[in-house]
Amino acid sequence: MSENFAAASAAKQMPIEKLVRVGYYELDKTIGKGNFAVVKLASNVITNSKVAIKIIDKTCLDEENLAKTFREISILKLLHHPHITRLYEVMESRNKIYLVTEHAARGEIFDHLVANGRMKEEEAARIFSQIISAVDYCHCKGIVHRDLKAENVLLDNEMNVKLADFGFSNTFSEGTPLRTWCGSPPYAAPEVFQGVEYDGPKSDIWSLGVVLYVLVCGALPFDGATLHDLRSVVVAGKFRIPFFMSQECEHLIRHMLVVEPEKRYALKQIANHKWLEMYNAIPMLDSG
Repeated sequence: MSENFAAASAAKQMPIEKLVRVGYYELDKTIGKGNFAVVKLASNVITNSKVAIKIIDKTCLDEENLAKTFREISILKLLHHPHITRLYEVMESRNKIYLVTEHAARGEIFDHLVANGRMKEEEAARIFSQIISAVDYCHCKGIVHRDLKAENVLLDNEMNVKLADFGFSNTFSEGTPLRTWCGSPPYAAPEVFQGVEYDGPKSDIWSLGVVLYVLVCGALPFDGATLHDLRSVVVAGKFRIPFFMSQECEHLIRHMLVVEPEKRYALKQIANHKWLEMYNAIPMLDSG
């Protein structure tokens, strides 16, 4: 991790809300908040370009979460893809870590859907193709995302995808299962809910199926009043297909949201599916 104590030193003791400048960046409004961090819109004082700066308060982190933060940074440094948010710079002071990343001006796809409703299938296919391209790139690098959801798919000014938030991501080896429960419950695969060892890429495929459903329907396929209720419907793998969904789109979703991980479509099968072909949205995959 590159450390720039000098650039961050003036801000080391100041509360995050009162920070106005970090290194070469002037801070603007808050565009995101988490348990241990805030994300600020910022401008480079030399180039005037917009960036997003995630400011992490180390004093609030236990050893496990600090390790998770450093893992996220090391993974982001490996990723250079047009549909993944780019990490530009890391600065660190005694109490804070600053991650300077690409800014996706149109924000979360989740917010876009709330404001505009479900997408037409042609637009959903274009967006989904870009998501598939980004996830395939990660898998080829031996990285699983493990928190794929509409809130973590961002849009730039041209309505192109920028996959974000690698806080739950991890490296994997082919044939070596993962064990940690993580991610967002409505997007989590049945095997993750069941607490058994799971294949990381296959659990990402399930989450991608939920994302596609959300794009086309503007609603979640699995829901429940309690976590227990949600677990029941996810493990059963039962969901409704609305009348307006095309047969081709339904076919693809039904081959991704399969309870048995080994029966789920692989990314290559998804990428070459007739639904994406219908809209000339077949993605170029790193896996070939």
